[in-house]
Parts: sequence; C-alpha cells; structure tokens
Amino acid sequence: MNQDISQGQIDKLYERLDKEAEEGGYHLNPDIEFTKDLVKGLITNENRYGYWSCPCRLASGNKAEDLDIICPCDYRDPDLNDYDACYCALYVSQKVMNGEKEVAPIPERRPPLEERLKLKPVPNISSLPLPVWRCKVCGYLCARENPPEVCPVCKAKKDRFERFI
Repeated sequence: MNQDISQGQIDKLYERLDKEAEEGGYHLNPDIEFTKDLVKGLITNENRYGYWSCPCRLASGNKAEDLDIICPCDYRDPDLNDYDACYCALYVSQKVMNGEKEVAPIPERRPPLEERLKLKPVPNISSLPLPVWRCKVCGYLCARENPPEVCPVCKAKKDRFERFI
C-alpha cells in the first residue's frame, strides 16, 4: 500500500512532536530539513505497520516484536545520556541544541531478536541492575544510571529526583 505523504502532514506531525518534546524536556534535532525527513519516515512506518517504528531501524511489522523501537524508542534516553542524540538523531541534547556538540554516529544498542524475545523472570526488586530514581514532586519512577534531566510527567528538574532503590 503506497500512500502519498503531503508536506502538510509532515509539518503537522513535526509541530506536534516538537511541542511534545519541549514540554517533556527533550529537543528535536535543530536541522529542520533532516528532522522532517525522519518525521516522514515515522508517517511512512505508521502507514505501513500501524505504528511509529523508528525510521532508522528495520521493523518486523509485528508490533509485539517492535515495541522497543516505537518512537520514542526504549533507547532514546540512554542514547541521549551517552551520545547527546538518539540513534536516528531525531532527539538531541541541550548541548547539541546550543551548538556545543555535533551529532555523531551512535552504536546500535538494540539486542538481537532472540535476546529480546527471551522470557525473563521478574527480578527481586533489591537485585535490580540499575538504581531506581523517584521524582519528589510527582512520584514518577525510573530505573537507570542517573535521573532524567527533566521529569517526563511533571517537568521537575533533575535535582528534584532522589534515589529510591
């Protein structure tokens, strides 16, 4: 099924994503032409698969197999923390926005399909491999090396997070 994508559709989704990103403490790539090409890829994948599969990764077409790469993907925050951009560079850090850092290629951190599909037992909460951070404002919890720069729920800054576990 080949559907033509209008510039109006691209512009509308770009504006929506930009607004949502900024409200959530994130930034879209400041290279608008590049970013709109990625937005077009999201629309193409939505038309093709019914969901916004990352435009820079090969989707299976099976939503259950692709949950980790539905935009924004599971790897966005770790990529932003480690490389100042997500894998496809749709989302970038404040350093990139300020021109202090250039976007560079990012290694793929998505595990192979066999590893993603393995059933994993629910871990004992005291043996989690990552610390759990709690937003003191709204109670949002996340497991990662460091707290997010901005709470995705209430927009509180990083300093409002405490180590929960």
